[in-house]
Amino acid sequence: MKGSDLFVKCLENEGVEYIFGVPGEETIDLTDSLLRSKIKFIPTRHEQSAAFMADVYGRITHRPGVCLATLGPGATNLITGVADAQLDRAPLVAITGQSGLEKTHKESHQYIDIVTAFKQFTTWNSKVMKPDFIPEIVHKAFEIATDRPGATHIELPEDVAREETTKEPIFKKTYPHISLLDERELKKAADMIKESSMPVILAGNGIFRGEATTELRKLVDFTGVPVVTTFMGKGAVAADDEHYLGSMGIKDHDHIMCGFEMADLVICIGYDYVEYSPRFWNPDRSKKIIHIHTDHPEIDESYMPDILLIGSIRQALFSLRQLCDFKIEMPARFSKVRSRMKAEIEDYGDDLSFPMKPQKIIYDVRESIDRGDLLISDVGAHKLWVGRLFPAYEPNTVFMSNGLATMGFALPGAIAASLIKPEKKIVVIAGDGGFLMNLQDLETAVRLECNFVVIIFNDSKYGLIEWHEKKTFNETIGIDFTNPDFVMLAQSFGAKGVKIERAEELKPKLSEALNAGGVWLLDVQVDYSENIKLTEKLKNDFCEI
Repeated sequence: MKGSDLFVKCLENEGVEYIFGVPGEETIDLTDSLLRSKIKFIPTRHEQSAAFMADVYGRITHRPGVCLATLGPGATNLITGVADAQLDRAPLVAITGQSGLEKTHKESHQYIDIVTAFKQFTTWNSKVMKPDFIPEIVHKAFEIATDRPGATHIELPEDVAREETTKEPIFKKTYPHISLLDERELKKAADMIKESSMPVILAGNGIFRGEATTELRKLVDFTGVPVVTTFMGKGAVAADDEHYLGSMGIKDHDHIMCGFEMADLVICIGYDYVEYSPRFWNPDRSKKIIHIHTDHPEIDESYMPDILLIGSIRQALFSLRQLCDFKIEMPARFSKVRSRMKAEIEDYGDDLSFPMKPQKIIYDVRESIDRGDLLISDVGAHKLWVGRLFPAYEPNTVFMSNGLATMGFALPGAIAASLIKPEKKIVVIAGDGGFLMNLQDLETAVRLECNFVVIIFNDSKYGLIEWHEKKTFNETIGIDFTNPDFVMLAQSFGAKGVKIERAEELKPKLSEALNAGGVWLLDVQVDYSENIKLTEKLKNDFCEI
């Protein structure tokens, strides 16, 4: 068979369902081989969207999502989405075409050294120099992307794709992951928690990758230790669990930091350094830290753990629970933190002012979907409101770009989510700035008959940058723009568009759209004066509880 046929057979061997991408001249042999495959190729309208779709596929399934682009500009367009997957630890395999090998030692049309460029954004990558190398390279890319969740990359030159080979895919074996945790360190950890005056758990994104949510909840119920999640860890413990204090991720001294300032021990479970710098929650380096993760921690003077439990997070939590013979009473201060964070969204449930407060929009979204439905947030001021306040009840139900924090993530992410979880209701929250960065893939969503609703927070400016500029300089520059008619824009793509004119309209229109199915755009004017009000509130009454 030719190299591209073998390549596709290797992808099938790895269990690939979808490849998201934009075809090109240098990948035509590969796409031709896909014609005879059970793998579904999803053409997108931009390579960046393809990478975001693969990114979200990896987050939901915990198996590598796959994206494809041609050489040169096609490959460079993938980089933002690939980097996003890398920083948020989403398993992803990127495939790019390339000129024939005889052109790569000299200046050639569209040729740049993509393998070297992608080294900055991936855990591992490689160029296929001979078709006989394909089975090992493909298998290695998937193994690394899975075992050390993040992005890998394979470059397939056009002449290698056409060469004949007699090789076959490597037989894929599944090996048990045995984790032998040190019993002495487990006992030390249990004793440290018992002797602590105010312990708190910080739960991060690794909880989901390690499928350890059930064991975390059992540990929390058994010991009574209160829990804070990162934005990426939302749903690790249900928002209505009495032990849940809230989620943290903003740089301002949020209410939740009142609890952290009192804590003498932080049990970091599945916490990735990139999620929220420890310099914000352990600035004086006074707290004892237990690190429970599949990986060793990033070295930082504010994050020097006293105990490391490296291996299976699920097994570590199970074993730790067996050694905990105590029950902690929730400190009164922690209970007040929990009450205050809950009130921040609940107090806006009846707010009918227009333009709408971000808190009210988030409240209405939560009221309109079930506990296991999905929320996908783009990047902007709205992401901070979602991260702080949106109550999540189940694992892997809130998705956002956090490590790279890149605008344009949510619409492609919703397309992938709709393909994988068609039984779920899906709501996208996007700013007018971020939404317009990948709006062309509305066509992809409509073509694939996806079902989701996009709520656009419309303020005709880059609201998050306005927030930062006002906090720092009390004036703004370079943040204002004009918007298209979003209703007409949606309709031109074959989607449905609704302009919300009054606060009372949002919830019924959202419910109508979710029940009707298809792709919907709800254009909502947002009152972002709440951003600075929040900053002032946190500054003036911080920890007065």
